[in-house]
Amino acid sequence: MISDTGLRFLAFGLVFAVMAGWEVFAPRRPLTLPRGARWPHNLALVVLNTLLLRVLFPLGAVGGAIWASAAGLGLFPWLGAPAWVAFPVTILLLDLAIYLQHVVFHRIPVLWRVHRVHHADLDLDVTSGSRFHPVEMVLSMVFKLAVVVALGAPAGAVLVFEVLLNATAMFNHANIAIPPWLDRPLRWVIVTPDMHRVHHSIRPDETNSNFGFNAPWWDRAFRTYREAPRDGQLGATLGLPDVRDPAGQRLDRMLLQPFVKTTSAGAHDTTAP
Repeated sequence: MISDTGLRFLAFGLVFAVMAGWEVFAPRRPLTLPRGARWPHNLALVVLNTLLLRVLFPLGAVGGAIWASAAGLGLFPWLGAPAWVAFPVTILLLDLAIYLQHVVFHRIPVLWRVHRVHHADLDLDVTSGSRFHPVEMVLSMVFKLAVVVALGAPAGAVLVFEVLLNATAMFNHANIAIPPWLDRPLRWVIVTPDMHRVHHSIRPDETNSNFGFNAPWWDRAFRTYREAPRDGQLGATLGLPDVRDPAGQRLDRMLLQPFVKTTSAGAHDTTAP
């Protein structure tokens, strides 16, 4: 039997390969930098984060769910909710929690300094979906564990959510062309690349929109949805105004970025440039 970690790595590898191939044969936008200038550093950050989380949280979110279940903790056990209710509601509420966490990381300046590593990428592709500073990864895991324990979430549902979140993050960051006739209905059920690309615009008011990673409904419900960037999908400039040097894409620069004084307003400032 494959472990939960093995299943997640298998799903990651499969989705990554499909998206990377799609980007080669049907890219949405021309790249600002060649893959060789970005991919080694983005992927090195993924490896570093994976090792760090394995050391600090060896059981992960699924292990937290198993522990909470054994201890009888959480909302679902207290309510006596049947599995057929707890399972889908867990996935839905975890997705809402990640949406809210994302908004908070944009709104609070000290958290934005950490999160801006994700936004400093000059291009968006399959590697961008996992490009996060280690501090953000640790804070996110602590928050996720707290939600899992508070809910008394079923371990199986947590595993499904983790796989879905990783897969959809790679999908909606991928530089892939989806025809408009298909993108329009798709973005009612899943965050598409054209929808999420707005979030990576250099314009702060566009950066503060389309926070969803998986389900698109939260942005519509909380009025953070934006249809498209003002400059169009091909004309929009991605990244941050003060991180335009290609050297800023190196692993060492990404790790130091939260501690470097910035020259532009953070994303918590919603004034468009």
